[in-house]
Amino acid sequence: MSAVSPAAQADDGRSDTDRSTTGQADTTQVPPSQATERAASFDPARRAGSSFVVVANRLPVDRVENPDGSIRWRRSPGGLVTALEPVMRANKGAWIGWAGAPGTAPEPFDEAGMHLVSVPLSAEEVEDYYEGFSNATLWPLYHDVIAPPVYRRDWWDAYVRVNHRFADAAARVAARGAVVWVHDYQLQLVPEMLRALRPDLRIGFFLHIPFPPVELFARLPWRQQVLRGLLGADLVGFQRPGAASNFLRLTRRLLGYQTQRDQIFLPDGRVVRARSFPISIDVGELEEIARRPETERRAWEIREEIGAPSKILLGIDRLDYTKGIAERIHAFAELLNEGLLTPDEATFIQVATPSRERVEQYQLLRDEVELAVGRVNGTHGRIGRPAVTYLHHSHERTELAALYRAADVMVVTPLRDGMNLVAKEYIACRYDHTGVLILSEFAGAADEFRQALLVNPYDVDGLKQTMLQALRMEPREATRKMRAMRRHLVEHDVDRWASSFLTALSGEPGR
Repeated sequence: MSAVSPAAQADDGRSDTDRSTTGQADTTQVPPSQATERAASFDPARRAGSSFVVVANRLPVDRVENPDGSIRWRRSPGGLVTALEPVMRANKGAWIGWAGAPGTAPEPFDEAGMHLVSVPLSAEEVEDYYEGFSNATLWPLYHDVIAPPVYRRDWWDAYVRVNHRFADAAARVAARGAVVWVHDYQLQLVPEMLRALRPDLRIGFFLHIPFPPVELFARLPWRQQVLRGLLGADLVGFQRPGAASNFLRLTRRLLGYQTQRDQIFLPDGRVVRARSFPISIDVGELEEIARRPETERRAWEIREEIGAPSKILLGIDRLDYTKGIAERIHAFAELLNEGLLTPDEATFIQVATPSRERVEQYQLLRDEVELAVGRVNGTHGRIGRPAVTYLHHSHERTELAALYRAADVMVVTPLRDGMNLVAKEYIACRYDHTGVLILSEFAGAADEFRQALLVNPYDVDGLKQTMLQALRMEPREATRKMRAMRRHLVEHDVDRWASSFLTALSGEPGR
């Protein structure tokens, strides 16, 4: 996610096949005697605990060092913490996550009305669990193998070990019968591990990134373990209905379980539900920022700083190979090369927030994007009027809101994305019903915003034509489309997302 938004994410019964593939047994399973012993150590009757627990890879705060050397914690921007804060406060809520730096974890502390419990990670675990298995194995696999996943047993071992640590922390913190909400692809084993320790809990899981079809997921050597890890939850949530269908299909085909509609029937008698819950943003908060006079002044300044072009196209993304940044720059460059546009008519602003800079694939992507930007500007730009303005750094919420206000056309063209909240942020900032949204059909947001100009980001010619269509759209048509998208967004904000998931989770236990 950007700085405004956050920022998601198997066998046919032949378990021996998985063991021979991985060279090891299913390490997510705990021997019965050991499981009994560990579960006894987490007896909820021994403590009060929290009745609502969030488990995520990161805490909702960032560590900040003051000039005098003292440490303070600053709340991270993002819709998730905003949506859950009222629930946390009303239910003695606790948030379990990593503090963001390797080494010893700080003691549990209270911040912004929440009890925060930090899970420690060593430098080696950050490399193997987070940068390795989570982001070099699962991330590309779940994003249609745009980049080839890497399968390493030592990474998997670290993933199992760290997931156990998160599950242990949740088991210690949760009160009897508490609701525990686990988030995203880094922690897919936690539901099963936590249920083994605390069968009294109501457990939900939400995946923020895409979930792949059978043909891709089946490549994962540890497919059975991951599926069973997720099935430890009572409710498994996804961004899109298709992702939920993929999960249901996998449990049938690769585990042999029976399903009916959104229900999965487990051999132990439990019933797990899998449904889509499209995540959203805090519309009111972002619109309030966009309406400020200083935001409007900054939007005007942005236009002046790049030469006051007739129209501005804008892209805001993490610098990630799933976001389609290079593809959209190439499409815009071809429009200029072919004389279909001039920089006086339209210029492109691309914000590419730094991401995973130690990973070679991301370093190569940065080189590719910056080379493409340099070529476009070298050919078509002039002093005071760049064809493409490229910004490779993070921005404050207020600056992003000003960029959204300055842009006539928002270009959101990921090659694959669970949702993409940037599209929703742009709509939230267009309170005057102006602006045009170009949206990839491979983003989850495309399910909700059919009034956007939907495009296949792999089709360069189609992307070029869609850019021209957006730039030349009649104001009345643009207003009609934006008004409809804003109406839907206001009715489906982040509060509704959180409440719909938690309401579904609080239904009759599937046990």
